[in-house]
Amino acid sequence: MPVNKSKIALGFIVAGALTLVMGAIFLFVGPAIMKDQVIKNTVIDPKNEMSYTMWKDVPVPFYMSVYFFNVLNPKEILRGEKPMVEQRGPYVYRKRIQKDNITFHANSTVSYREYRRYAFEPSMSSGNESDVVTIPNMLVLGAAIMMENMPYAVRLMISATFKTFKEGPFLTKPVGELMWGYDSGLVEFLNKYMPGMLPSSGKFGLFADFNNSDTGLFTINTGSDDIRKIHKVDSWNGLTELSNWKTPQCNMINGTAGQMWPPFMTRESTLEFYSPDACRSMELVYQRDGVMKGIPLYRYVAPKTLFANGTDYAPNEGFCPCRQSGLLNVSSCRHNSPVFISHPHFFNADPVLLDYVQGLNPTEEEHGLFIDIHPLTGVPLNVSIRLQLNLFMKKVSGITETGKISDVVMPMIWFEESGYIDGPILNSFHTNLVVLPAVMDFMQYGFIALGLATIIVASLLYRKFKRSNTNVKMSSTGVDNPGASYKEWVKDAHDHEKKEMSNSEK
Repeated sequence: MPVNKSKIALGFIVAGALTLVMGAIFLFVGPAIMKDQVIKNTVIDPKNEMSYTMWKDVPVPFYMSVYFFNVLNPKEILRGEKPMVEQRGPYVYRKRIQKDNITFHANSTVSYREYRRYAFEPSMSSGNESDVVTIPNMLVLGAAIMMENMPYAVRLMISATFKTFKEGPFLTKPVGELMWGYDSGLVEFLNKYMPGMLPSSGKFGLFADFNNSDTGLFTINTGSDDIRKIHKVDSWNGLTELSNWKTPQCNMINGTAGQMWPPFMTRESTLEFYSPDACRSMELVYQRDGVMKGIPLYRYVAPKTLFANGTDYAPNEGFCPCRQSGLLNVSSCRHNSPVFISHPHFFNADPVLLDYVQGLNPTEEEHGLFIDIHPLTGVPLNVSIRLQLNLFMKKVSGITETGKISDVVMPMIWFEESGYIDGPILNSFHTNLVVLPAVMDFMQYGFIALGLATIIVASLLYRKFKRSNTNVKMSSTGVDNPGASYKEWVKDAHDHEKKEMSNSEK
């Protein structure tokens, strides 16, 4: 029995149409399936093994790199000359994070305490913890400003106390002691007779309260009732707002705890998070798209308004009293000590700050902070948080240790907390967030393209085969009836075709 090529072509047209329909279905259903999978795997739930482990134990290696501003001319500073500093470091510490006391609540929130431990990494450091550096003595110069408005006689007594315990305006000690604490007779005296005046009840160090400590009791949303609220802070230490600042806006606890964010981010999204160490909420803004080992990301950076003063940016008035833009006054949550936070080397700060200290050279590449986020899941892929600790120094009458120091915001140290996803976790992310979506895209558009191509080619072949069959039949009729007219040929061919179709149906 001869093969009817027209019917075969017609069958391909039908198959192409079905393929096109499948592609269209994938086009509309695929994103919904992907969204459902993201929601299912990002909700904070012990049943979601990978995402829950990432949230609970933070398996990504984090490092804190510390740089000291070694003071080169302490004697000249006491005579009122400009401070000269040189950067020393980095001194790198491995940071381990683990959540404990995890308690899930009926209102779709979970409470926990996050503990952090630091261990020195000699192989990654430019120096050793035994390196000796000179920095301003916060106990003396900070206390001097705190006592500035006390009666003159009290200030004389404070100065005498400093002399008794041999505390001068500058410290020259090993890095390890400055970081994690050193013995001080003055600290013991203050803790005994003025408890609560110092943040630490033991040794005094810049990071003495950080090691083997927790960041407070966080209660955050799990996202089980609304994925848009996942990771957002519900309360901190039982508080839904702070009391450190002057305005309700500045006292708000906004955003997440700073480790993960809600999924489905856009370029208009911002990264809000609450930092207990800075005593405030912060907000980063989108800068650009990027790619990390094949995974798409959005880079978020600190806007210039983050540490702007109230004059340059009115909403920040609540964080004042302020000095130049680029400085955050954290004295209200640091026992009134004149401590300021800034970007390293006063990056993005008022240029006048650079005029007061010699030895600073700010650049965005080395001193700007950023967070690279995978927008679909809200998971950070690469993080670099860079901040600087500064001490405001000035001459205080009656406290001779301050000499003739000119008013200056003195950089002491800056540090970078960094980490990025790598290894098996990165491979898993690449498979689930790059390969699978690419396969789904291929299926969506591949089926549509294949369906359209099949329909077009099959339609052309169908027309060709139909025309060919008609010509053959017309030729056949012409041979049987040579004297027939053109109209008779067409009629005979048409009748012949109808007869064949009738026979095939029988």
